[in-house]
Order: sequence, then C-alpha cells, then structure tokens
Amino acid sequence: MAVSVSQMLMQGLDELRFQPTAKRIRALRGNLVVADSTRAALVWEPRRVVPVYALPVADVAAPMTASSAAAAPEVPVPLGDGDPVLDPRTGFGFHSCPGAALTIEVDGIALDGVAFRPDDPELADLVLLDFEAFDWLEEDEPIRGHPRDPFHRVDVRGSSRHVRMELDGVLIAESDRSMMLFETSLPLTRFYLPREDVRVALTSTATRTWCAYKGEASYFTVEQAGESGVDIAWSYERPLSDCPQIAGLVAFFQERLDVIVDGAPMVRPRTPWSEPA
Repeated sequence: MAVSVSQMLMQGLDELRFQPTAKRIRALRGNLVVADSTRAALVWEPRRVVPVYALPVADVAAPMTASSAAAAPEVPVPLGDGDPVLDPRTGFGFHSCPGAALTIEVDGIALDGVAFRPDDPELADLVLLDFEAFDWLEEDEPIRGHPRDPFHRVDVRGSSRHVRMELDGVLIAESDRSMMLFETSLPLTRFYLPREDVRVALTSTATRTWCAYKGEASYFTVEQAGESGVDIAWSYERPLSDCPQIAGLVAFFQERLDVIVDGAPMVRPRTPWSEPA
C-alpha cells in the first residue's frame, strides 16, 4: 500500500532523529570559536520540528561541566490535525529525551545549560548546542534563526487564482496575481499579494521575526480590526535567495482570516500562529 511521505515524516516526530551533514559547522561567541567540526549532525529531539546542531565532543574547544540550570518550560503548539509539537517557543533548556544538560565556559563566563548530551547510543559522541547562545557559520556563511532542515523546502509560484480575504465580514485583500508560497510541513499555502491589492490601511509595527528560509519579516496591523488585526500581516523587503519573488509583497495570517479561493472557502488550519501573539 502506498505511503504518504508527509504522514510518514509526521509519524516520526515522537522519535529522537538525526541527520549527518557534510558542512563545516562553527559555533562562535564573539570572536572566540567555541566549536568547529566537519563531522556535525542535525538533531531533532522528540516532538521538535526545528533541529539544532550537534557536534562531536572532541570538536568543542571550551570546557564543559554538569549544569544546574532549571528546565525550560514546555510550550506545545498546534500544527495541523495531529498532536501538538514543539517549535522554538519551547527553549533549548527543555529536553524531550533522556540525557545530561551541560554548562560551557567561554572566556571565563559560564553559559549554563547551553549544551546537552543525549543518552542515546547512536549519538554517544555528540553534544547538542543551544542555537541562541552562539553565532553560527555553515562553511563561511552565517546562519540565522535556526539551522536549516535539509528536508524542508520553500517553493514560490505565480498564480492567477482569485484570492479574497475577509476579517469579520470586512474585505481585507483581493487579488488574482498572488505569489503562492508552498512550504514543506506547513498545513497551508501562503498567498503573498501586491500591496495595491490590499483593501485596508496597514500600519507598520516594531515587530520583526527571522525565518531561516525567507529572511527578516516586518509586520503590519489592520487597526480597524482591533485586537484581531494586530500584526496580522507581514512582508519580506529583502528576502533570502530561496524566494526573491516575494520581495515587498504582503502576506496575512490566513489562520485568522476567512479566505476564499476561486469562490471556495478555505478551512482555517491549526498552526502556531492561529492566535495573536
């Protein structure tokens, strides 16, 4: 019987997963190289949807000792119809597999709990490192947001489908010239629209987020929608090379809108962004 690849991947979420990488991975703290390896791996702890870098203990240049840091709180979020998952809102200090949390000392400063050694024998020689605690290079390229998942892909396609977006009966946007962004593992397709096709005033906010695949996003509020409209839209002014077609276009959290495509209402999916932040 045929197997859905997406379902197969989701079924593995409860497992401790890893994928070796051929890239040279470096962790830096200021100008100091804390770790440098050509034998790294990406590791997903159970229920995690974003990986962290794991490097051989021998390739970590700073001393490591047992950590006394308290565990970070668990913040499960919805993703489609399955069980809740863990995204970066659950900090590195929460671990969903057995192992030992470690402190790394860098230039006389103890970074408590920024490393973790799983008990699993497949990963016996590796130590997981907190992405937020360091600056990272893949070869000589800086990496922001989180490590890229080699099984995660972003595709952008121009579309003439008629897209209409409403919020509480108010027309928000309408377009037949969107850029449709398809992103692996997300249970919806994003519509990036020309600003001329947005029918309400957008007010810029100070909110900024970083996507490892798309770049830095700036956000907008639809003030006439009240709390429902806070940071409901965003734009990538200078997207990364994966998706230059969306530069300057506007996307909306469709999870919080009524979206009609070619006359057919779309079901609002469950995602980590279904509720205002």
